[in-house]
Amino acid sequence: MITTRPLFIPVILGTARQGRESEQVARFVFDEVVKREGVETELIDIRNVELPTTDAGEAIKDARFSATVERADALIIVTPEYNHGYPGLLKHVLDTNLKEYIHKAVGVCGVSAGGFGGTRVIQNLLPVLREMGLVTIFWDGNFSNAGTLFDESGNLLDNSHVQRMDKFLKELIWMAKTLRYGRENINLEG
Repeated sequence: MITTRPLFIPVILGTARQGRESEQVARFVFDEVVKREGVETELIDIRNVELPTTDAGEAIKDARFSATVERADALIIVTPEYNHGYPGLLKHVLDTNLKEYIHKAVGVCGVSAGGFGGTRVIQNLLPVLREMGLVTIFWDGNFSNAGTLFDESGNLLDNSHVQRMDKFLKELIWMAKTLRYGRENINLEG
């Protein structure tokens, strides 16, 4: 039976750096998700996820973040590329949950100052996400030259990103619906 309950797809801004160009990208992605009928969302800024550094993994779960991930049908991660990799704090936050991710869809939006649109950060993050039990979609969000994508008021200057995000969200929503159906109706044991 297919449920009509809205999908819940939070957007995670994966860096805490000052002056982060990826914040405007995360807000753009969030605004595009808000426009989707039958989808609820929330913007999670990892700056606001309180995690100690005295331990790791599930031992330091932030109850609010964990509850959000548990409720989620899918996740969108917006992350900058730092030296071909992902921010350490993003990995630290993601590592605090495991069972909450199983059989849920995830899409990644890579952000870079240069011309590759975060391709390398996405390549490096995909095996991590798969190991956590998330199901990655085949469409990525690539945002090149992040410092020139928006005007001073935060308005997107290149509307081709709207069309690309439409394809990204269609794939993510399809996968989220399919996996929700599976989680709710198909016994993994056979």
